[in-house]
Amino acid sequence: MDGRLILRIDVLSYLDRLLDPLTEALTPESACALRDLRADPEVEARIEELRQKANEGTLTSVEDAEYKDFIEAVDLVSIMQAKARRFLSRQAA
Repeated sequence: MDGRLILRIDVLSYLDRLLDPLTEALTPESACALRDLRADPEVEARIEELRQKANEGTLTSVEDAEYKDFIEAVDLVSIMQAKARRFLSRQAA
């Protein structure tokens, strides 16, 4: 297994634990808003452009840094959305 993948999983696990206290601040309304959060079309298009270039191996160093920043932001939002979905499922139970 790729060592970078293991490190990334570890970082995501720590990030998940670091964000746990934010779950306490969620309300049903804020959890719904977070769960439904989506990037605007311009941002989605830029991420897709960078993804394609990354797959082709044609990213410049500036684009590579930009793409990595997007990936980190998406990871953070994804973790928070998972927490929001978990919060909402507990509210419904």
